[in-house]
Formats: sequence, structure tokens, C-alpha cells
Amino acid sequence: MSQVLITGSTGLVGDHLLRMLIREPRINYIAAPTRRPLADISGVYNPHDPQLTDALAQVQDPIDIAFCCLGTTRREAGSKEAFIHADYTLVVDTTLTAKRLGAKHFLVVSSMGANANSPFFYNKVKGKMEDALIAQNWDRLTIVRPSMLLGDREKQRFNESIFAPLFQLFPGNWKSIQARDVASAMLHEARSPSKEGVNIIPSAKLREIAKGEA
Repeated sequence: MSQVLITGSTGLVGDHLLRMLIREPRINYIAAPTRRPLADISGVYNPHDPQLTDALAQVQDPIDIAFCCLGTTRREAGSKEAFIHADYTLVVDTTLTAKRLGAKHFLVVSSMGANANSPFFYNKVKGKMEDALIAQNWDRLTIVRPSMLLGDREKQRFNESIFAPLFQLFPGNWKSIQARDVASAMLHEARSPSKEGVNIIPSAKLREIAKGEA
């Protein structure tokens, strides 16, 4: 796990994960392409471009493992088309870059309820994204499906501000989850993968893994 690629490092889960990767002693190279520049961070290569695909194209060094924490909402994106671009197209672009650079393990943040046949637009796009990645036949593909995320955002999402307190009372996979716990569980799976092939990890299991890492 010495050479790492991460997209979505400015987001809620990605920000936690990037900081964890920086502290991970088994990593000696981190490529974190973004649309807007990160603060100068020692040990992180940060190509940036308003078009994330163009920033990804600047990454040329070999990669062992890749993380994708990209994600938005239709409200934030502004349209269905913009949401699909952010949560499907750019995720696939990340996988293509990772494969080009030699990665064998890809870890991605999806969502509870992801299903390509869902009547709900958000879940349907997430499901189609998962199906596209599964069809790529990764040696290892880890899909994490968190429930509603908790954490400090620069701009609070409307649904999270309304429903997050309620989701904290729910059981099992419905219970809301701290973004840092999702990041911690992803790093654990990168260090010690549960299995080869496709591994889908629901929200309750993510909390369990993160608790073991604490």
C-alpha cells in the first residue's frame, strides 16, 4: 500500500481519509487530484483543474491502491445531469486512471440503498455506478455503503441538518454514521482486505470496523 490515489479528498469522508493516509507509515506517495487546490501538504501530489478528469490525467506515477470519496446531492449539483457527472462519470474516470496506473484494489464510497433498479434517482445512480465498477473485474473492489453521514461540512446539506438527529436513533444500517468512521473503515480494508473480488460493506459493519480501529 505504498502508492495511493485518492479523489474526493475535499469532501467530508475524503478529508478525514486524506489525513489518515498522510499519517500511515506504509504509504510513501499520495496523489490527490482535485478541482480546487488543497493547502500545501507535505507528501501529497495535488494536481488540480476545474475539470477533475484533466487533473486525473496529470497523475503518472504507479499506483497500488485507489480510493474514491466523490459524492454530492442533486440539490448541490444543480441538475440531474450534473449529479450523474459527479457521482457516476467522475467515479468511473477515477477507476480508469487507477487501472491505467496499475492499481489492484479500488475502494469507493457509495450509499445505503444503492440499486440500479431503484425508483429513487439518487439510489439508482449510485447503483449504476456500483454496477459499472463491478463490471471492470477488479482484483479487489471494496464498496462502502454508509447511512446518513455526520460531521462538520463547510456548507451543511439541507437533508442532513433536518434528518441527522433522527437517524442517530435508528438501529443497524439505518443509524447515521460519522464520516471519520467511514474513512477509518476504508483504511482498515486497504491494509487488510476482507476478501478478493467484490466486497460490499454496509453501514453497521463500517461502524464495527471503525470501532475496532479506535
